[in-house]
Amino acid sequence: MRCISVYTKDFGLFSDIYEQVMEAPPSDNEEKVVEGVTVSDAGDVPEQYIERMRLKPEVVVMREKERNVTILQHGEVFEICLPSVETA
Repeated sequence: MRCISVYTKDFGLFSDIYEQVMEAPPSDNEEKVVEGVTVSDAGDVPEQYIERMRLKPEVVVMREKERNVTILQHGEVFEICLPSVETA
């Protein structure tokens, strides 16, 4: 899974910029600023990462079923975990 880090603890602000981040996610190893919030490519994470994070009481796990996206919120960061695009 590909992971994008959004550095804010403000859920309202995250919600405001979420679609912009999804429409133009950062490239590999890229960091950019969207409406004053740093957004960076965090690389690939294994499928087990979400399960490990789900067990931690300080982590909030959200799902966007339509796009099969998992969002983790902990501390001052949101992590958007996107399914890997498989090529034939």
